[in-house]
Amino acid sequence: MKELIEYNKKFVKDKMYEKYITSKYPDKKIAILTCMDTRLTTLLPEALGIKNGDVKIIKNAGGVVSHLFGSVVRSILVAIYELGIEEIMVIEHTDCGVQNINSDMMIKKMKERGIEEEKINFIRHCGIDFDSWLAGFDCVEESVKESTEMLRTHPLIPKDIVIRGFIMDSVTGELSEVYI
Repeated sequence: MKELIEYNKKFVKDKMYEKYITSKYPDKKIAILTCMDTRLTTLLPEALGIKNGDVKIIKNAGGVVSHLFGSVVRSILVAIYELGIEEIMVIEHTDCGVQNINSDMMIKKMKERGIEEEKINFIRHCGIDFDSWLAGFDCVEESVKESTEMLRTHPLIPKDIVIRGFIMDSVTGELSEVYI
């Protein structure tokens, strides 16, 4: 972390930020929901020809809509109603780390890292369903279809918003559209 903070000081001092200055409104009126995978940090924008200011990029583990009223949908609603987006691209990718994970595996790892069983049970008692909250997916294509469909049928997303789903090859950046 120290090297990142030191670099930031140099970045600001040398005014390297100037080439990134743009407005908060996406020039292409597109929001992209994608995975937080480190391979996509530069690959996705480069593979799509996106520059700073073109699109809103929303990232999470897997690039999925896991809850109709969670932070992903909240971000999309802000992008639609406050920032003027007209299209949504759901872009998941090959070889995703979320593929095939499950709550049992995650809870086991939590315990190995010192999280006490009583804390896990307390969270369950508060109504958190670990099986759905920490679920991964088995098939990336089905995951894209589910997230895309959740957005298309969401009661607060206008019907004129274009919503399409894609899978990006995490090596080449090639996009394949997923049709419902």
